[in-house]
Amino acid sequence: MTEQQLLIDCLKRLNSLQLDYYLTGSMASNYWGIPRTTHDLDFVICIDRSAIKPLVSAFSDDYYIDEHAVAAAFSQPRQFNVIDTRSALKIDFWLPASSAFDQEMLRRRVHKSISNVPVWIATPEDVILHKLVWNQITPSDRQLRDAAGIFAVQGSGLDIEYLNRWATSLGLSGDLENILSGRIRPKST
Repeated sequence: MTEQQLLIDCLKRLNSLQLDYYLTGSMASNYWGIPRTTHDLDFVICIDRSAIKPLVSAFSDDYYIDEHAVAAAFSQPRQFNVIDTRSALKIDFWLPASSAFDQEMLRRRVHKSISNVPVWIATPEDVILHKLVWNQITPSDRQLRDAAGIFAVQGSGLDIEYLNRWATSLGLSGDLENILSGRIRPKST
């Protein structure tokens, strides 16, 4: 199973559950920017405890999913993993944090289509900012280059005022300025 096939399979399962969710991480930066190989998928999902069993059931046939790990995600770090048993690829599911930025990402998610399958996905601005947040947590040229790749593709279509406002609030202004000025460039193919 390829990453793209895995993504489509996960989207169909999530859509059938009618949960609020959005695609984020590398697959979202691939959608908005310059694609690269990734070995996992990242989703933010809104669930309450009553949705645990339906979620586990929806993924139980072709995936390893631990109901106890899903329940534990209601505490920090608010995350659990699911492994595709056909490919050994990993899906990271995150429950949204209560921070203003996390709530704004959820509010701003957009409805698109990937391979004719509906998907809720983080906006390009929010993916850039989220990549910069992750770069602060675990510094990586990959995060910065993903963000630069989105800027290279989306360019003038981005809401620069929104990017600057949140970059200031999140302490990301230096990295954002380096991307906007071209000092940080996307990976060349």
